[in-house]
Amino acid sequence: MGLEEARELECAALGALLREPREAERTLLLDCRPFLAFCRRHVRAARPVSLLHETRAGPTAVCFLRGGFDAFLACCPDLCSESPAPAMSPAGAENSRSDLRAPFYDQGGPVEILPYLFLGSCSHSSDLQGLQACGITAVLNVSASCPNHFEGLLRYKSIPVEDNQMAEISAWFQEAICFIDSVKNSGGRVLVHCQAGISRSATICLAYLIQSRRVRLDEAFDFVKQRRGVISPNFSFMGQLLQFETQVLCH
Repeated sequence: MGLEEARELECAALGALLREPREAERTLLLDCRPFLAFCRRHVRAARPVSLLHETRAGPTAVCFLRGGFDAFLACCPDLCSESPAPAMSPAGAENSRSDLRAPFYDQGGPVEILPYLFLGSCSHSSDLQGLQACGITAVLNVSASCPNHFEGLLRYKSIPVEDNQMAEISAWFQEAICFIDSVKNSGGRVLVHCQAGISRSATICLAYLIQSRRVRLDEAFDFVKQRRGVISPNFSFMGQLLQFETQVLCH
């Protein structure tokens, strides 16, 4: 069936279909929104349209969901993923009861950027119980001073970059992206951290989103900021990210 023959599907009808195991198994549900919108919340059975190339068999009939995701969320919230927890602001973190002695950027634990990509601080990288709770199997250490605490248990890669206006962090982008992808492809999860999880490690996560998801820097920044509200790459790093965005999206 061509797109010109596609029909609309009501939210309640899709909900009933997804609740029937046999029908759900043979239904390919594609989310055509931007990938980062998909990551925020989506129908549990859906795939982002960017992964369509991974599907070996195409659908025999095409339908468009009337009202889109927002209407389906209102109709069948139990069939949608949970929304991410709001990021803690510096002020809120300082008032956290978890440990008033810790700096605000160490409050809480690593945050999930993607299902296999986490962002945090050096303190988070030293908390084995917290790492295990997140399912972390590898650590990308974006600093020259933070130790690799669990070399016998986790896979490590170090990027010895200082957080200053002279550092060429972009020279490490491809190496970092390849490391993250290698962890993803092995079924693992990687924590990217620097000292505070504010500038260097955030820059690496932003570069990863720009290249792997083909998104603009401003969209990637908003996406990560929602999850870790304290991120703030230094001015030079932001300039290097803008150059990287141009290189990636123009090619």
